[in-house]
Amino acid sequence: MRIGMPRETESFETRVAITPATAQRLVQKGHTVNIESRAGKSIQATDEDYKNAGADIMDRQDILTSSDVILRVLPPPPEEIPVMKRDAVHISFLDPFQRLDLIKLFREHNITAVSMEMIPRSTIAQKMDALSSQANLAGYVAVITAAERLNKILPMMMTPAGTIAPCRVFVIGAGVAGLQAIATAKRLGARVDAFDTRPVVEEQVASLGAKFIKIDLGETGQTKDGYAKKLTDEQLAQQRAAMAKICAQSDIVITTAQIFGKKAPLIITKDMIQDMKPGSVIVDLAVESGGNVEGSCIGEEIELNQVRIIGLRNLPGRVSVHASQMYAQNLTNFIETFWDEQEKTFRLDLSDDICQSAVVTHQGQIVQERIKALTT
Repeated sequence: MRIGMPRETESFETRVAITPATAQRLVQKGHTVNIESRAGKSIQATDEDYKNAGADIMDRQDILTSSDVILRVLPPPPEEIPVMKRDAVHISFLDPFQRLDLIKLFREHNITAVSMEMIPRSTIAQKMDALSSQANLAGYVAVITAAERLNKILPMMMTPAGTIAPCRVFVIGAGVAGLQAIATAKRLGARVDAFDTRPVVEEQVASLGAKFIKIDLGETGQTKDGYAKKLTDEQLAQQRAAMAKICAQSDIVITTAQIFGKKAPLIITKDMIQDMKPGSVIVDLAVESGGNVEGSCIGEEIELNQVRIIGLRNLPGRVSVHASQMYAQNLTNFIETFWDEQEKTFRLDLSDDICQSAVVTHQGQIVQERIKALTT
């Protein structure tokens, strides 16, 4: 099978879909791997590194027209979809709920599109769960970024000049990103509070040494995939009121609340920010899906009432070497799972739970039920 990786086109994207290590692994399985020149520059992987791994360096047009499988991080530019080989498989993050235009193009040009966001959170799919692997790194980077911007140190220190109290960090949302943010803040010596609408995560929060904040919102819970369910307007108002006091006491607030396939809920309002301490820092990890913080802007850092609000995009890309290593492993695991070694065929079985969830278009049809419902 011929597998290709063109360079990412967005300037902010520093991750890659194939590393020299995964290229070697794919070549050893008998696949041909084609890489666009300088595609690995952002992770300090040279063309020579890829050649030494057994890959070939090709120009972009040849990769698009000849590859049986194309691997990327971000969705492709629309104009490249008609250029792809008919019946090719394209695998990347696709943002399918917001990019229905691309999904329709994949369908029209008979390209099988696999969305890495749609990999189910099941035990068998864990090794392919790119959303979780990248969220893990985002939680880490959020704390490191906030600590660098804060004009205080995080740990308690006993000095001849007196004792410095630990900084307080408040993490909102205890999913993959939130739990990593909690763990990182604790390792740096901060006092950490955390909140999630799902009471089931209280034990995980406590195991990391943080205090779980209980807010009685009535009936909440999580979806079958482990995501928090959307709150009612009344529940959101209750949540904000209870959080305002904790935010006012915190030096760093990290918000991670997202609802899969929908706009992120607004959690931190300008009124809440007005009551926070000057010099405090907020990191909005949901800024790219609508934002949890009123006033946060994609790709920007702003100040409101002397509180710094960080809305940087692509936080995993700030640790691009490890982010690429994890993402490339997720993709390679996906390919190996559906590669039939006996028949030497890449077969996406739509009766398989993983394919039912992640395969969006196939054989000229939109086959993912949730996306299909949005296009009819």
